[in-house]
Amino acid sequence: MRTDQDPALLQSPIIDRVERVVIVMAMEAEAAPLRDALGAQPLEAPAWANGLPCRLSHAPRSERRPDVVLAVNGTDPIYGVDAVGSTAAALTTHVALNLDRPRPDLVLSVGTAGGWLRAGAGIGDAFLVWPHFACHDRRIPLPGFDVMGDSELPAADLRSHASALGCRLGIVTSGDSFDESPADRERILANGAEVKEMEAAAVAWVGRLHDVPTGALKTITDLVDSPVAAEAQFVENLATAAETLQRKTLALLERLAREDGD
Repeated sequence: MRTDQDPALLQSPIIDRVERVVIVMAMEAEAAPLRDALGAQPLEAPAWANGLPCRLSHAPRSERRPDVVLAVNGTDPIYGVDAVGSTAAALTTHVALNLDRPRPDLVLSVGTAGGWLRAGAGIGDAFLVWPHFACHDRRIPLPGFDVMGDSELPAADLRSHASALGCRLGIVTSGDSFDESPADRERILANGAEVKEMEAAAVAWVGRLHDVPTGALKTITDLVDSPVAAEAQFVENLATAAETLQRKTLALLERLAREDGD
């Protein structure tokens, strides 16, 4: 890995060939196709993480991919549904980065997301995050705290893979609600995001604490500004988007495993 000399990108590491990747996902329906395609086997969590909902599996390095730890948020122990959102994503990422294993070269937040007709997005479109992650619901009108709420986290530079993968590039913004409130909409328009979801910025925050570059690959299940309810679009398109997500992720892993990325 190296760092771009452009001052605006000094903290956005350019990703070359990698040997070890941690993939963090929120929902089992998103993760199952990828786990099956990888042939990933269950991986025991460390003793201190016993009882936490996250589900770990491992696929060893091969000629076609790096070593992969797949970390899924798991099931909320109280409500019995997928543990979506930033809290679970941060916890899962922390567990995955504290295994008794060699340090990963890259963390990837992989999952489905919302997009906007106004930005030209379509159902099934795939995005790689660039140049950063943002949050759209951290409104903290106190000195110092407001800056933290508005902060942007640099994304690992995966731009060289976008064209070959058929992916668009865009800012990913995270918040803990599925819908878009008027206040959220104002902040999203201001930060220029093209992808809206619930976990990636939390994954990036923990990745930064551990000094591991973080990227994201997201496929669009719903268009926030469509006249059709976003939740109805999500339910209708989840299976197809998860299949696309699996294909794109495998293709990205294959490229990351190559010396030249071609």
